[in-house]
Amino acid sequence: MNIDDAVLNFSPFSLILLSVVLGFIMFGIALDTSLQDFRAVLKAPRAIIIALLAQIILLPAVTFGLTLLLQVGPSIALGMILVACCPPGNVSQVLTYRARGNVALSVSMTAVTNVIYIFVLPLNLALWGGLHPTARAILEQVSLNPLQMLLEIVLVIGVPFALGLLIKQRWTSFASRVQPFVKWASLLALLAFIAFALIGNFAFFIAFIGVVLLAVFLHDAVALLLGFASARLGGLSLYDAKAVTFEVGIRNAGLGLGLVFAFFHGLGGMAVVAGWWGIWDIIAGLSLASFWGWRTRKAVPA
Repeated sequence: MNIDDAVLNFSPFSLILLSVVLGFIMFGIALDTSLQDFRAVLKAPRAIIIALLAQIILLPAVTFGLTLLLQVGPSIALGMILVACCPPGNVSQVLTYRARGNVALSVSMTAVTNVIYIFVLPLNLALWGGLHPTARAILEQVSLNPLQMLLEIVLVIGVPFALGLLIKQRWTSFASRVQPFVKWASLLALLAFIAFALIGNFAFFIAFIGVVLLAVFLHDAVALLLGFASARLGGLSLYDAKAVTFEVGIRNAGLGLGLVFAFFHGLGGMAVVAGWWGIWDIIAGLSLASFWGWRTRKAVPA
């Protein structure tokens, strides 16, 4: 079977459950976000502007070019574009800390960009996917309406995020107590969903994982390099550049995989790209963060 024709097997109930899990994840992120995080951006506007330009404009554009250069299949190309259009993953803060970078900047950037991406994601996907010579056929087949997708993302992701922010602002102590539970429960729920998806479609993933290995490896490396180069060319210090690197290079592939199931019916290449991206992204990011942390400790002993 061709990867562009393969469709993962999911029941309507599982897709409803996935929407609940995605909303729960954004609710947990909001409980760990305060209005102070948004105010902190005003103290470092250059860093956030560089990070936003690199994520929203440069990364999707470079990804578009990479899909043409590698001449990947339509579903793989659209999967790569979707991942590039996703918001940054919260693990970027953990990696920034391990790399001994500016964690406060990482937290504030992630808080701001997660809000912006609620509106930018569907529009960016429609733009770059619609421009792609082969992937645009998939968008036409599923009749993707960016405004409808925006509405659904606002309902599934935006509303829980806003509710979490409200609780954090009004009942801070309560939010602090429940946030660790919500964080780990939502993560475990997403991992469980992905695990069941892999088990139910294991033969499919094994058959096609080799097709996307090189594409994901290069795509992830380009994303990290783009974040670092943008920060350094923008005049940021290495301390801040580490945060921007992971903000741009670490994408929320778990959310991307959920969107593949919700809007593209578990389409083959898109699902494999997003699924493997979520694994390789952490491996590559952790390797880079550990190297940076080692270099920093060596240069400046504790």
